[in-house]
Amino acid sequence: MNFFPKNYSRLITREVNVGGLIIGNGSPIKIQTMTTTDTMDTAATVAQTIRCIEAGAELVRITAPSINEANNLLNIKNELRKQGYNTPLVADIHFTPNAAEVAARIIEKVRVNPGNYVDKKKFEQIEYTDAEYAEEIDRIRERFTPLVKICKEHGTAMRIGTNHGSLSDRIMSRYGDTPMGMVESALEFLRICRHESYHNIVLSMKSSNPQVMVQAYRMLVDKMSNEFGECYPLHLGVTEAGDGEDGRIKSAIGIGTLLEDGIGDTIRVSLTEDPEFEIPVCKDIVSKYNGIKNHELGIKTEKASPISPFNYSRRKCNELSNIGGKHVPIVVADFMLNENIRHEDLQSIGYTYNSLSDKWTISDAADDFIYTGKKIIPFALPGTLKVICDYESWKLCDDQQKYFPLFTIDELRITNEKNQVLNFVSINTNKNSVDEIKDLIGEKSVLCLWSDNEHAMPCVRDFVFQMMQNKMENPIVLCVESSHSTVDEQLIDFAKNSGALFLDGMGDGIWLMNDPSKMQDLKVSGRTYLPVKNNHQFLNNTSFSILQATRTRISKTEYISCPSCGRTLFDLQETTAKIRAVTNHLKGVKIAIMGCIVNGPGEMADADYGYVGSGPGKITLYKSKEVVKKGLNSDVAVDELIQLIKDNGDWVEN
Repeated sequence: MNFFPKNYSRLITREVNVGGLIIGNGSPIKIQTMTTTDTMDTAATVAQTIRCIEAGAELVRITAPSINEANNLLNIKNELRKQGYNTPLVADIHFTPNAAEVAARIIEKVRVNPGNYVDKKKFEQIEYTDAEYAEEIDRIRERFTPLVKICKEHGTAMRIGTNHGSLSDRIMSRYGDTPMGMVESALEFLRICRHESYHNIVLSMKSSNPQVMVQAYRMLVDKMSNEFGECYPLHLGVTEAGDGEDGRIKSAIGIGTLLEDGIGDTIRVSLTEDPEFEIPVCKDIVSKYNGIKNHELGIKTEKASPISPFNYSRRKCNELSNIGGKHVPIVVADFMLNENIRHEDLQSIGYTYNSLSDKWTISDAADDFIYTGKKIIPFALPGTLKVICDYESWKLCDDQQKYFPLFTIDELRITNEKNQVLNFVSINTNKNSVDEIKDLIGEKSVLCLWSDNEHAMPCVRDFVFQMMQNKMENPIVLCVESSHSTVDEQLIDFAKNSGALFLDGMGDGIWLMNDPSKMQDLKVSGRTYLPVKNNHQFLNNTSFSILQATRTRISKTEYISCPSCGRTLFDLQETTAKIRAVTNHLKGVKIAIMGCIVNGPGEMADADYGYVGSGPGKITLYKSKEVVKKGLNSDVAVDELIQLIKDNGDWVEN
């Protein structure tokens, strides 16, 4: 399987019918979401489902944690049909096979999680012989086959949905907490389905870590292709992505990386917000891909990929100043459009000036370089901030320690005059190849890569491949420009076109830009539009959020927050906001906020602290995987979380 294709085309998958809705086999990418209401509250669930459908959801998932909820799906379905809504419904099943068997007779699709459908998770390491492991598979087959037969009989579709956070102890014991473990967890169930000649199946490989998620989907495609000679449709999603811009960025990186390479047949963006707000984000993500076939990507290399699609390894490069080598990626602020640059303008990129003391305060999310175009800044800059300016302006600048030139390829062809320490070179990877420019660059140059190809990311990636095959070890800054008008669209553009490359170990810096004069003049009610001028704060936040989501540079607290559903045992949105408000200054600390135990203890295994609903109004606190306090009343649980962080030495005063 070639995961880095020369032309854009969708991965061909089997066709799956979900109540008349076709998923896979090149059909348009479908959008779905999940209700957050109590499934036993028929009126509330119907009302929220209708809001989701009217927002554009083509599938709506509803939790069915027990047989009671599974039975009530019939009332929900009947009321929706009575009101004229025929959108297929999906039952979300975890620990209760009996509920799945009931639901499969009622609605169009069931989702099962192989990690907890038969197995249990107690974080126990168990050594299995091959014979013992085979016995466990037989046990799964015995318990799972009845559901398969019911689905086959009733024409019900199924999603086999692996979650990184709910891998069983059995899978963890053999494969570890790995993408391979996720894939094998799903394939065990898929093989049983295939044995019963049941193929109306969609699969997913979700994780709160976009890097793990992308690797798992790629590995699943590879395994299916090799073992079965075909692929089943794929449901893409980053689970527990969170809310606000962080949730959107994390989702766009994970989902967008795969869609850029033609992988994915249906998506859900899991935000800690009301489900109808997920739909516009889904639409923005998929809008580019439906209807495009065999689009030229500007691929120039003929050799095999120099990287593994299944494992992360940062590209080796030279260290120039604070760029490349073992340094975290730099962030470049684009001030090209500013007529003048003042002290106060730098506050938006992390530098606050005190005129009385003539000193600067520098935040954790402070940009490393500022691009000024033709301008020279008329005041002394803070010590950590350096300037990139156009070559012609740099020639006239006295401060060669603070100012560094940006060359075009044409300028490099006619001059030998360079900075002795650090230079930047702008390269359109859709127009230039490594063979054309490698003798012009020099060892003291950082390459600023961009593309005007409609699929910019694969075009830039191919250029990096060419560099690796030619053993060029210059540091790389990934440059992305967006001309969209809304916040969500720009976040998605920036996230997928740079984040995808960071996930594959490419990129020693990020440079985002959005010239307001190029933005599409499109006004849609309910959308948030960018300011016409001075949106440096937005670009700064987005840059650092992309680096945080790809785990290449940590500058703030990280939240792993589930999107809520009918299983949620407290007000997740309100609680997430409350926890953020008191902990958002804890740089590098990871806090998981989970509505219930379905994925909580597993999905937050990567977190430092966990806040998990364990009963109505009751909270359990975790330190990593270990339970610290059980049954706390929700009105005191946030204070107890703060105390837990303090007790473990991770608290600092704001």
